[in-house]
Amino acid sequence: MDKQIIDHYFFDEPAYDYHDRGYVPLEVADAPEKPLNIPAILKPDKETATDMYYTITAETGEVQLMPGKKTKTWGYNGPLLGQTVIFKKGKRIHLHLENHLPEVTTFHWHGLAIPGPIPDGGCHAPVYPGESRDVEFTINQPAATVWLHAHPCPSTAEQVWHGLAGLAIVKDEHEAELPLPHNYGVDDIPLILQDRRFHEDNQWDYRADYDPDGVAGPTAMINGTINPYFDVTTKKVRLRILDGANRREWRLHFSNDLPFTQIAGDLSLLPHPVEMSKLMIACAERDEIIVDFSDYHEGDVVTLFSDDVPLVKFRIHDFKRDNITIPDTLFETPDPAVTPGLPVHHVTLDGMDESVAMNGQKFQMDRIDYQMKMGDVQIWDIENTNDKPGMIHPYHMHGCGFTVLSRNGHEPYPNELGLKDTVVINPKEHVRIKVWFNVPGIFMYHCHIIEHEDGGMMAQIKVIDPADPHKEYHLMNHMTLMKAFAEERGVSMDELWLGGMDSYKKMGMTM
Repeated sequence: MDKQIIDHYFFDEPAYDYHDRGYVPLEVADAPEKPLNIPAILKPDKETATDMYYTITAETGEVQLMPGKKTKTWGYNGPLLGQTVIFKKGKRIHLHLENHLPEVTTFHWHGLAIPGPIPDGGCHAPVYPGESRDVEFTINQPAATVWLHAHPCPSTAEQVWHGLAGLAIVKDEHEAELPLPHNYGVDDIPLILQDRRFHEDNQWDYRADYDPDGVAGPTAMINGTINPYFDVTTKKVRLRILDGANRREWRLHFSNDLPFTQIAGDLSLLPHPVEMSKLMIACAERDEIIVDFSDYHEGDVVTLFSDDVPLVKFRIHDFKRDNITIPDTLFETPDPAVTPGLPVHHVTLDGMDESVAMNGQKFQMDRIDYQMKMGDVQIWDIENTNDKPGMIHPYHMHGCGFTVLSRNGHEPYPNELGLKDTVVINPKEHVRIKVWFNVPGIFMYHCHIIEHEDGGMMAQIKVIDPADPHKEYHLMNHMTLMKAFAEERGVSMDELWLGGMDSYKKMGMTM
């Protein structure tokens, strides 16, 4: 009997981003087709049986993205985006982080369950221009696609827009033994989905494009490539898809509604593969799918679309047939028991534009909004309070993975049954998740429409280590970072413009 193929997007259509009055529709760029850029794997400085050492540099550069002048960009260990970092479960990771940019930044490892606030790399871990920071942590989580991006409040969105977003892959023995595509760059391919608007001389202008509900551009950029194609030389291709955009949701499907199989979400394989022909991915989510091209022949072209706009063309070449079958069972999702006596913790995602908030408050860097003991397991109820049609909000937590329990009392979507760190919430919807932390520290949780987090839809949790319950953490405030930005840009505080500042000012608030 044929497996059921999911042929619809799960979320509330009236809340899709294209209904927003500021929506920027995608357009096919007036540029030649190019081979899809595959980020190189970053070579460790050193690797032993127990440890891995890397140097990560944030730097400026120029890239030939469109015909004409090169675009000025930022990246990690290169001019744009980053080289792919490999983390191996069980190993101790040593990172030397260098800032070669003209302004302060941070190095946030989105999806890694590592201590906060310093290794996690949120806003309390600044690295100033010309300086460096050394951090270390142990990888103790399942195989997954994670990522690195800048996170300096309130300029996270602008720095990601400059190009500071790179992929990382966590590997473990279980995933390596499964009959899945594993040959990076050949049948295991990252797809970092972003969008940009090109201004005069092919430059990006974040302030000109600014929208407090999220900056978007009409040109799709995939792995830093405009109008890309990929040469298919294997029957099956695994795509590690990251929505690395500031705002855009991507409603993905292939030409002729070619079905595909989702095998993983944010932080783990799914318990069972899910057959689909349509997939919507929102900001910061990762979805891994396997596409079977066995019904196509050399010379055919299969196109990946978002809505009706082509993103990547897959050019079919001759390939060897294989009899590999995706297993029916891929992963056993952890399901720890809820700690007795803990009440349900409620979080609200409030507002749109400059009015965004969390639990009725805008984020303050030096305020702790909630405390939880490491090892405790608690149900959190996350509510999108937007009136319908409203907006879809992707809710993200640092430092942990969680499981999705229900949506308005109903079953979660079938492709979100593994470990997650980002979950998309429809207007007037309550999503219940099971939360636990295996590492201590200060962590942020927020909407991952990046302009929303900069604008205040963010809060902080202190995770207490029972072995060191009185540990204190130094919490910076916004003003410290804002003064640094002003000094580095050579302007007064009155002249300083950061997108997130506007959201506070227009609500009559200070950061």
